[in-house]
Amino acid sequence: MLRFKSMGDDAVLEELGRRLGQRRIALRLTQAKLALEAGVSKRTVERIEAGAATQTLNFIRILRVLDLMPGLDRLIPETGPRPMDLLKLKGKVRKRAASRRSANPSGDGWSWGDDT
Repeated sequence: MLRFKSMGDDAVLEELGRRLGQRRIALRLTQAKLALEAGVSKRTVERIEAGAATQTLNFIRILRVLDLMPGLDRLIPETGPRPMDLLKLKGKVRKRAASRRSANPSGDGWSWGDDT
C-alpha cells in the first residue's frame, strides 16, 4: 500500500490514473467505451490515466462507471459531533467553525500592542 501522504501532488495523480487504468482494463473496457458510458471525452480518460489534473465531476463520472463510488465514503468519512460537543451544544446543530482564541494576559479582551 502506498503512502500518499509522502508523495507529491503529481505523483498522487499519476498513481490514481494508473489505478483507474488497471480497473478499466480489469473490467474489459476500452478508453472509448469508458468515456461514452461516463459522458466524457476519450481524451479526458486518456489524460486522467496519464496522471493529468481533471475536473472533479469528470473524475466522479469515471468512478461511477468503474463501480468505485463506495470508495468515496471511505475517502472522506462523514463526521459527527464529539460527545463533549453534544453536551455543550444541548441539541443545537453547529453551523460554523471558530478558531481557537489565544490567551490575553491583560484579561481585557484586546490590546494595542507595545504600550510602553
